[in-house]
Amino acid sequence: MVACALAAVLLGWLTAPPPLARTPLGLFTSLPIWWSEADDVAGQIAAQPKPHWARAVLADGHRVVLLDTLVQPEGFADLVMAQPRPLEPQENVALDRWVRGGGHVLLFADPLLTWESRFALGDRRRPQDTALLSPILTHWGLQLRFDPDQPGELRENTGTGLPVRLAGTLAPLPGGDAACRIEGQGLIAACRVGKGFALIVADSAVLEPSDQPAARRQGLRMLMARAFTR
Repeated sequence: MVACALAAVLLGWLTAPPPLARTPLGLFTSLPIWWSEADDVAGQIAAQPKPHWARAVLADGHRVVLLDTLVQPEGFADLVMAQPRPLEPQENVALDRWVRGGGHVLLFADPLLTWESRFALGDRRRPQDTALLSPILTHWGLQLRFDPDQPGELRENTGTGLPVRLAGTLAPLPGGDAACRIEGQGLIAACRVGKGFALIVADSAVLEPSDQPAARRQGLRMLMARAFTR
């Protein structure tokens, strides 16, 4: 009986379907999403903070690949860029080539970051306060604008339902090398770039830390589903 039971278990292991492979997802960001803010690696280990809620959403069905450069974007077909540092000229070229060849990118470009940071202005460890992505946006036919007189409180964007705070607006520029549609009162641009696709969001409030992130989770999932659907 024991032998039969063991044989049945082994047969189940051998015939069980293999686990689903997780799709690689590139993540290029200055925001403390994957790692918390700390002075160094030792500080990261010692702090052991509660993981940012967005980690679970990004990793759902994906194997997240952390990037510190876009010179050679490869090994993944989907990419999240969340308030990245300014791109080097060769990174702009590589990103455009990658999207044009069939890559899909979800890009958060916030003109005035409202996240709290433990690092002072000017500290290189601080998240990127202002999205400086004019070269690639201009190439795709977009301009990122900011209205300093807008309300400063957290509010819901009309048309998308996304939370926004001191958001920018995206406007079309003539001569762009992409076909872009502006949505959500300028909050979002959906762009066909060659064989690929770029979904650009002019704010990052949806990614902010929260004790009750259910609505933010829903918003991020919605954006990812739209950006990465083929």
